[in-house]
Amino acid sequence: MVKRSHGYRVGSRKMMTKKVRERGLPSLGKLLRIYEEDERVDIIIDPSIHGGQPHRRYHGRVGIIRGRRGHSYEVETTLGKKVKLLIIRPEHLRPSGGQPK
Repeated sequence: MVKRSHGYRVGSRKMMTKKVRERGLPSLGKLLRIYEEDERVDIIIDPSIHGGQPHRRYHGRVGIIRGRRGHSYEVETTLGKKVKLLIIRPEHLRPSGGQPK
């Protein structure tokens, strides 16, 4: 009997699949976008870029930019009642107009 895997991306097949027309690398505009502090962002994982991905439990959440760390951003979001500080590359972020979850 083989032991079941509990890896970092287990159970994420649908979430980590791009649509046919979106395949390939992201556009330069998405990579070069500069986010300001206290700006709201949506955390949307781009499966074509493995570096700087947040855990899949944060996919679809809204966060607030708290600062820079190298090429990445410090994003504050909630998980239940806890406040979490995530370090995410800009490829996995997009500007938001929504309220935080």
